[in-house]
Amino acid sequence: MKYLKKIDRLDIKISDWMGRHGTFFLRVSLGIIFIWFGALKTVGMSPAQELVARTVYWFSPEVFIPILGWWEVVIGLCLIIRPLIRLGIFLLFLQMPGTALPMILLPDVCFTKIPFGLTMEGQYIIKNLVLISAALVVGGGVRSKRHD
Repeated sequence: MKYLKKIDRLDIKISDWMGRHGTFFLRVSLGIIFIWFGALKTVGMSPAQELVARTVYWFSPEVFIPILGWWEVVIGLCLIIRPLIRLGIFLLFLQMPGTALPMILLPDVCFTKIPFGLTMEGQYIIKNLVLISAALVVGGGVRSKRHD
């Protein structure tokens, strides 16, 4: 019984620490992901370049992909710089519908068997649900000083 109380107290301390710091770490890691993936697009090193080029075929990939990359870098920087969080989330939510376009325009690239069998490209797109959810959590704490 005595050990259970100690474990319970430790659990409370750990949980409280995660509650105080989790949103900060989520916001910064989300920012890093956007900066990293965006920077890869600006220098022509993104594994998603071909998918983007095939999806947004009405724009020149040489122009569109670096612009998209810089857009993502700006999203990431805005998420990391606290006063710009709202702008970053706004830009993120403007971008996210476009990331799902390959699922509609290029189903043969995204699915091994529609609607559940995903290719690597399909998995890359579906993971954006986690990014959207993370942005919702970060946005939910934007008015709180507790999350920094």
